[in-house]
Amino acid sequence: MAIDPTGAGLKAFLAEAPDDPIVMLNLLRFAPGGAQRYREYLEHFRPQAERFGARVLYYGQGGSAIVAEAGQEWDAVLLVHYPSRRAFSDMVRDPDYQQGSHLRSEALVEAVLQPTTASELP
Repeated sequence: MAIDPTGAGLKAFLAEAPDDPIVMLNLLRFAPGGAQRYREYLEHFRPQAERFGARVLYYGQGGSAIVAEAGQEWDAVLLVHYPSRRAFSDMVRDPDYQQGSHLRSEALVEAVLQPTTASELP
């Protein structure tokens, strides 16, 4: 299962619009004991993210899915605003960020990182 961004994934991500702001959708499925480990990751992540102009918009625990197939529920959701795709990429490559990124990897068995862009409602 996918957990961490890869070099190829980051390259394609940056090719789309490197200077445009995004909100990164994080869908998280925890390993046993992973919720606590992820809280440790968030303690490390927040100051690192702030150095790159990012801010956490929302973090919440998943409830029982209303519409989903068995096994499609997520344990938690995290939404993070980044001033640009480049800021996200720079952050994940930063040595200070990387010192604590193992906490995220250890906490999860599966994750989705999906950049989103603002769109006006009809």
